[in-house]
Amino acid sequence: MKLRFLLPLILLGSASVLRADLSSSIEKLRAVDREGKGNAEATEAWKEIAKSDAATLTQILAGMNGANPLAENWLRTAAGVVAEKAVMGNGISIDSLVAFLQDTKNAAAPRVLAFDLIRQSKPEMSENLVMNLLADPSSELRRYPVTKLLEEGEAALSAGKKDVAGDTYQKALVAARDEDQIKSIAKKLRELGRTVDLPKHFGFLMNWQVIAPFTNVERKGFDEVFPPEKEINLKASYPGKGSDAKWAPFESKDDYGMIDFNKPFTMLKEVTGYAYTEFNSTEALDAEIRIGCKNGWKVWLNGELVFARDEYHRGMKLDQYKLPVRLKKGANKILVKCCQNEQTENWTVEWQFQMRICDATGTAIAEAK
Repeated sequence: MKLRFLLPLILLGSASVLRADLSSSIEKLRAVDREGKGNAEATEAWKEIAKSDAATLTQILAGMNGANPLAENWLRTAAGVVAEKAVMGNGISIDSLVAFLQDTKNAAAPRVLAFDLIRQSKPEMSENLVMNLLADPSSELRRYPVTKLLEEGEAALSAGKKDVAGDTYQKALVAARDEDQIKSIAKKLRELGRTVDLPKHFGFLMNWQVIAPFTNVERKGFDEVFPPEKEINLKASYPGKGSDAKWAPFESKDDYGMIDFNKPFTMLKEVTGYAYTEFNSTEALDAEIRIGCKNGWKVWLNGELVFARDEYHRGMKLDQYKLPVRLKKGANKILVKCCQNEQTENWTVEWQFQMRICDATGTAIAEAK
């Protein structure tokens, strides 16, 4: 991966800054915010950091841990300048970069940058390290070994070794976290006649109880409190928009866990629907609810509102929203509100969402049986 300098380079002086002097400069960069507060101080601090030698690289990288996006960007470009000078002088300490990379307490972004620097300076060493990243907490770092496995699978196929190729692709699927790689691997495995359970791999919630249609005329349904927000009574029915609103079971058959209200309730407009399910956790733990939805939506976990988005038809993608939550041991009650607006264009007919439960790395959390 080629280093990308996202800020204009500032002319550097020839003096070298001692490692001990960097702490205050790094803190000035970390203090900068989006409104420009601290920008003048950060500019001067950036100049000082960028003058330093290769021995400061891991200190600069460590400064990216927990930094806001703007400060992270400043530090990334400073590290890039220092690294470029060091590479030209063959002065990068590879051992320190490897140690930084292997310490998973460091944030993903600086660890990715450390690996990029290793790859540029010592390509043969990065090849030795790459397969150790197969179970890395960073999905971006996992891309490297998964790509390598895909290449090995292709080579096995070309040699007519279908069983070897299948096993290699299966190993790649277990490690893959990015949608593009997963799609590619699933296609290869299915072409080889292997079963691929993508909902299980991702952790999609496939079985729900759904109810509709409540009103959303003039988009007022988003804020209106309908009965499912007060109680979950799967045997109840309520006055709805044009007909009674009743609960019905819905099981998604989609590889990507789509819960489509249009299927049980038809293509209605200006309506509100709810979906309810329970997730049984083996223990109390931190997790993420990841949702994709192009309608107005709200999510409750165990009766507490987690997040809401009053926006319509702005696009949808996997893991569009990542909601940190705390699961309790046993049954966790999940309620989703999904509002459809009045637009009638073909691209506004979708009334749906997809949801999965995983950890912060995107690894599916298995439900208790």
